[in-house]
Amino acid sequence: MTQQPTTAPIPWTTIGMVVAWYGSNIGVLLLNKYLLTNYGFKYPIFLTLCHMTACTLFSYIAIALMKVVPLQTVKSKVQFAKISGLSVVFCFSVVCGNVSLRYLPVSFNQAIGATTPFFTAVFAFFIIKKREAWLTYTTLIPVVTGVIIASGGEPSFHLFGFIMCVTATAARAFKSVLQEILLSSEGERLNSMNLLLYMAPIAVTCLLPATLMMEENVVGITIDLARKDVKLIWYLFFNSSLAYFVNLTNFLVTKHTSALTLQVLGNAKGAVAVVVSILIFKNPVSLMGMVGYALTVLGVILYSEAKKRYS
Repeated sequence: MTQQPTTAPIPWTTIGMVVAWYGSNIGVLLLNKYLLTNYGFKYPIFLTLCHMTACTLFSYIAIALMKVVPLQTVKSKVQFAKISGLSVVFCFSVVCGNVSLRYLPVSFNQAIGATTPFFTAVFAFFIIKKREAWLTYTTLIPVVTGVIIASGGEPSFHLFGFIMCVTATAARAFKSVLQEILLSSEGERLNSMNLLLYMAPIAVTCLLPATLMMEENVVGITIDLARKDVKLIWYLFFNSSLAYFVNLTNFLVTKHTSALTLQVLGNAKGAVAVVVSILIFKNPVSLMGMVGYALTVLGVILYSEAKKRYS
């Protein structure tokens, strides 16, 4: 009689990393929503500036001081220019995403964000001529159809918020394709932690003048609000710290699992974020909206499976 092979148990460290990844992702999303709407802190560019400042500081501590990963150096002005371009696109996507949270519930925001594979496939096709199998492209139909259905059934639909969220999603996809182009050579590749180390301070230099020009007297207003309610400082600090830990835990989960596992966990994370946000913010949802979101997630899963099979 042959003994059936047993699967190795998942290490508790990996489980802890996944839980931390979920917690930081969903936490920063919900806290962004709370600050920008419920709390009334209507400064999404300044909020993004706080995030990038924290990422700059914590990245330096993690890499230069704590040696979490080896430091990778920028080898040329051309490579630095490429990283700067990526940073601008990354910044733009985060700002647009934060702006959208002022107008849209988290559940609808996540439904739109789930269409990232669609935009990635479109940009890859037109920019780097990367073609997938036709069945792979077919799976993108439910991804887009689901968002259209969800939009029609969204009680809190806001056109400007919708445009900002779609723009943020498209910019995220564009950044991933751009990264594949710009940092394609072996000598230029940086792991995500080192890339953030260089991108974050560039983002700060872009966001500082933008917030001073577009969000007039935001520093003075923030100080006045903090004097009335000191919890604001702790909200901003905790929120900004979580923004860094999103990147850190994403790197650790990627390192300790596989790309496929990360994809599956990412799809589940969006669904968990939707459920938690509805429970916390009590935003109304319709049956049509839920069906649309479920269709989008199903499309994303089918797309991932098709890519894996035909790549």
